[in-house]
Amino acid sequence: QATMEGGAEYLANIFGTEKDKVNCPFYFKIGACRHGDKCERRHNKPVISPTIVVSHMWVNPMAAGEGTEIQDRELQDSFNDFYEDVYEELGGFGEIDELNVCENLGDHLIGNVYAKFYHDEDAKAALNKLQGRFYGA
Repeated sequence: QATMEGGAEYLANIFGTEKDKVNCPFYFKIGACRHGDKCERRHNKPVISPTIVVSHMWVNPMAAGEGTEIQDRELQDSFNDFYEDVYEELGGFGEIDELNVCENLGDHLIGNVYAKFYHDEDAKAALNKLQGRFYGA
């Protein structure tokens, strides 16, 4: 009996870490994996969470090859407009705790928007209403 509890405790301690050979630690941490569908580990999607991920929502001009033509100020203004639009739209579903936009150029992260709500139900409502919608600047 002691061995079973020790084994279960060990598995619980390594869940979602690099030591976990079953579940993908990248997906567990950020909801995206650089290996995509080719990943050898399981991508567990939570049933309910206060955080939603809107993949590839922000089109980073630097990633699109337009960065050399755009001044830093223009780029910041464009991002600020985008951020305000998204914050206002998502705020209509409930109070937002955190809003993050990935500028990382990795294919699995680029332009992802992570919104953490104070309440799971608000996140669920936002996710349901955003299905099939597109953001256009």
